[in-house]
Amino acid sequence: MPDLTPELLLHGYSMGIFPMAEHRDDPEIFWVDPRRRGIFPLDGFHISRSLARAMRRTRFTINIDTAFKDVVSGCADRADTWINAEIFALYAKLHAQGHAHALEVWEGDVLVGGVYGVTLGRAFFGESMFSRRDNASKIALACLVDRLNRGGFTLFDTQFLTPHLASLGAQEITRAAYHARLEMALMKNADFTAPHAATPQDVEQRMTQIS
Repeated sequence: MPDLTPELLLHGYSMGIFPMAEHRDDPEIFWVDPRRRGIFPLDGFHISRSLARAMRRTRFTINIDTAFKDVVSGCADRADTWINAEIFALYAKLHAQGHAHALEVWEGDVLVGGVYGVTLGRAFFGESMFSRRDNASKIALACLVDRLNRGGFTLFDTQFLTPHLASLGAQEITRAAYHARLEMALMKNADFTAPHAATPQDVEQRMTQIS
């Protein structure tokens, strides 16, 4: 693989592929194009009664892009991670260019969860998330889906489908179906940073009214 640059990364995403390393100490990076692709239908987030109750009662606050590197570090802080030093540096550069964003979950002044990804056109490519408190990752995803909807996005790519994501409404589609959705999403632009109320309580209210 030629040396990766932010521009090459974005080109890869536009083609439906994304980079990974085997583990944090492996300098080799390879492209991935899964046969089955995980996506989050932006009108299909499943908010259970228990999650709705947790969102109404939580003291968590939500920010975006105030601690991008800390979110990536939180995602990499596990025994088995594909985020090596080069990948970390590349996504930091994409963030500086406005193509990578983080949604953060705070408990007071402590970062307790978050999710980050890449934006291109009306597609959000979710990369990784972490949680250090109960419900932090679920609330992060709910607030992320709300932000993507309100910012004009049409595709939320989760790369793979996990049981955790499936329990919240994520689905698996074929590679061909994913590429068709991606092609449509790249035709227009969306705005991840569009301002709107994003407290967990606001998001819970909007989502339960829709459902």
